[in-house]
Amino acid sequence: MSRISRLPSSLLRVAACTGVAALTLTACGSGSGSGTASGGSGSVKVGLITKTDTNPFFVKMKEGAEKAAKENGVELSTAAGKFDGDNAGQVTAIENMVAAGVKGILITPSDSKAIVPAIEKAKAKGVLVIALDTPTEPESAVDALFATDNVKAGELIGEYAKAAMKGKSAKIAALDLAPGVSVGIQRHSGFLKGFGATDKDVVCAQDTGGDQSKGQTAMENCLQKSPDINVVYTINEPAALGAYTALKAKGREKDVLIVSVDGGCTGTQAVKDGKIAATSQQYPLKMAAEGVKAVATYAKDGKKASGYTDTGVTLITDKAQDGVTSKDTAYGLENCWG
Repeated sequence: MSRISRLPSSLLRVAACTGVAALTLTACGSGSGSGTASGGSGSVKVGLITKTDTNPFFVKMKEGAEKAAKENGVELSTAAGKFDGDNAGQVTAIENMVAAGVKGILITPSDSKAIVPAIEKAKAKGVLVIALDTPTEPESAVDALFATDNVKAGELIGEYAKAAMKGKSAKIAALDLAPGVSVGIQRHSGFLKGFGATDKDVVCAQDTGGDQSKGQTAMENCLQKSPDINVVYTINEPAALGAYTALKAKGREKDVLIVSVDGGCTGTQAVKDGKIAATSQQYPLKMAAEGVKAVATYAKDGKKASGYTDTGVTLITDKAQDGVTSKDTAYGLENCWG
C-alpha cells in the first residue's frame, strides 16, 4: 500500500529523516536529518513522495531510496502525506520538488486519480515521474511504474485459501482498503479470481483503511452480520491482525482462515505464530532502489524508464497446500520489512 496505513509500531522507526512536518520538502541525510543522501555533489536531485512516513512499508521504501541515492551519486529529498489519502499534501510536495529542480519524482499516490493533474504539470517541465507500489489512473499518467503485481498477490492468497478449504463451503468476509484506491481494488479482485469466487460470494465486506483497529471493528461487524464466516481476506496484515483479535474474542480464531498481503516482519511473524494462514510478500526496498536508478540513468543519458516493472511477490506460509507455490516463514522473515 500499499500503501495503506499499517502497524502503529512503525512510529518507532520514523525519526530518520522526514521530521514532524511531513509535507515540507527536506533532504534526507545519513546523520542529522539534513543535507544529501548521496554525499556527492547533489547536482542531480531525486524526490520521493510516500503516502505516509509512519508506515513501515514506506519506511523501508525510503531506506531503499537512500541507499540507491548514495550508490548512484544523486541527492534525495523526501516528503509524505500526513495520512493515507492526503492528496493535497502530495500535490504540494510535487510542486515543491519541481521548484527545487528535481530531475525525477518517485511517488506512491494516495489518490490514484486526483494526483494526475499535478503529475502532468511536473512532466511538462521535464521531470521524470515514476509511480511506486500504487499505479495512477490511468497508469499511463506516469512515465513508469515499479510495483508488486497486486492482482497476482491477491490471486496467490485466493488460490491458497481455496486449497486450504479442501472443498468446504466458504463464507467469505472481505476487509478492504477504501473506495477507489487501485491497490485495494486489485488485491480484492485478485483474491476472488484466485479463489474462483465473485463478489456475490462475499457475505460481508468492510473498509478498514488498512488499519488494525478498524480491521478489528470491521471483523466484529461482519461476525454480527454473518456468524458463520470461515474465510477472511484482508487488504493487509494490520487489518488481518485486527480481524484475528475480533475472532479470538469470540473463540473463533482456530476455525477461521485468514489470508493477507504485504509481507512485513510483524505480519510474517503472525503467519509463523498461526494468526494468519498465509500472506503475499512484496518488496518495497526494491521498488525504490529501481526508481532511483531510473532517474539517475535519465539524468545521465536522457533515457526514460517506461512501462511496468514487476518487483515480485511470494506466497509465505508454513502450511503449504498442494498445487500452490509458496515459501515458508523462515524465508519470509529473511526478506521482510518493517
